[in-house]
Amino acid sequence: MKEEFAQFKKLLLSLRERLVGKVDSMQGEALKRSRQDASGDLSNVPIHMADVGTDNYERDLMIELIQSGEESVRNIDTALEKIEEGTFGVCESCGKKINKERLKAVPYAKLCIDCQREEETDNV
Repeated sequence: MKEEFAQFKKLLLSLRERLVGKVDSMQGEALKRSRQDASGDLSNVPIHMADVGTDNYERDLMIELIQSGEESVRNIDTALEKIEEGTFGVCESCGKKINKERLKAVPYAKLCIDCQREEETDNV
């Protein structure tokens, strides 16, 4: 069991490193972009409203991606804590073991597949 935890810890740390890099990159990109940078406009002449809408959409999408990445990093950190506590791979809802195949696909999964499906059905 300790060997499996070590493998998942390595996987989680690698995934965390990649995600943090992507989030940092997106945050830097979002902060440095202005309307002129985004549109390629070199003048201060107002642009078409559709361009403003596109810029707003792109900014909102970037914010959502950053938030999603940050949430994934928090979930990874929680999974790493669970490895240290020895509770990794246990469903937070029903207390059963989470299938290894699910953990390989989503190593920071908090719920077994049945509880995850139930939660998604309830949220629809």
